[in-house]
Amino acid sequence: VTGQPAKSKRPKEPGENKIKPINKKVKPKTPKMKERESVDSSLKSQSILTQVMDKGHFQKVAATLSLAAGQSIELRCKGSNVTWNYPSYLDTFKDSRLSIKQLDRYSQLILANSTAADTGEYSCWLQLCNGNKCRKDETKTGSTYIFFTDKEELFVPTPSYFEIVYLNPDKPAVIPCRVTTPSAKVTLHREFPAEEIETDETDIIYDAKKGFVFQHPTSGHKGIVYCKAESQGAPQISIKYHLLYVEVPKGPPSATVAVSPSRTGLSDRVRVVCTVLGEPDVDVNFRWQYPGQESERPVIIQNFWRLINRGIGHTTRISKSVLLVEDFEDTDAGNYVCIAQNLQGETTVATKVEL
Repeated sequence: VTGQPAKSKRPKEPGENKIKPINKKVKPKTPKMKERESVDSSLKSQSILTQVMDKGHFQKVAATLSLAAGQSIELRCKGSNVTWNYPSYLDTFKDSRLSIKQLDRYSQLILANSTAADTGEYSCWLQLCNGNKCRKDETKTGSTYIFFTDKEELFVPTPSYFEIVYLNPDKPAVIPCRVTTPSAKVTLHREFPAEEIETDETDIIYDAKKGFVFQHPTSGHKGIVYCKAESQGAPQISIKYHLLYVEVPKGPPSATVAVSPSRTGLSDRVRVVCTVLGEPDVDVNFRWQYPGQESERPVIIQNFWRLINRGIGHTTRISKSVLLVEDFEDTDAGNYVCIAQNLQGETTVATKVEL
């Protein structure tokens, strides 16, 4: 009697891929999964995500999946109010191959005719709503990383041929040369001087889902690099990445304001410039308060930014907002206030223009 279940299990193992080797029958599957979830809490986060297989079968989704590019996939998330996350590439181009439908008891995501560019994380979670306010239910989530393998595209394609990566001394930096085939051998190379950059699996590691991770970036890492991948064929080269070293103190914007001229005459042209130096990847928003604002005096406001090098290997972003008064009048005299804001806070600076 004890040997009989073993015989019935053995031929099922390859097809089921460790999903259902524990029980012969389908019915005991649910309580068995609950038992496992109570032992391993990490499985709870995947409890609501399943993959629809052939002939209407469902399969609990593993942490990673490998599918050949061209295949279609259907995922389902249990719940009546489900939110999905998937590679932003699919949103950028409003891809018609992606379809998401919310039904009564589950949400359905279908991706048809997959490509190498669709490689990435697909996750879902249940939303708990009270009126207009909603929050993520941390106990009802699911996630899987899908590799859509393609021999012609070992690297996940990107919209550009050149990317900037900022190296901050206080946080890891990622060179995002992700692969579509997890078994591919990937190396990192500097363009000049031409050399391979060794990965010691401590300070520099490779993660197929992220790319090369510099745990402790330094100014010595700056320069232009690229990745090379090999998998049963000719090696392939990634796009190039320009590594820029950044060392700017975090916090609200460091702003200054200047006016030209500070003393003016009627009908003159006055130019007020608000300048912020900050981290290259941190956006700055500008607001102005000026004497003619309430009377709706016409002014021209232009915002722009660029990257500058300060010292050896240090890159900074210079953001500017320029306010122009073309035809100065009495009502334009007074204080011109610039409010510069980033995610860390805001800074207010002011200057006075007199007749």
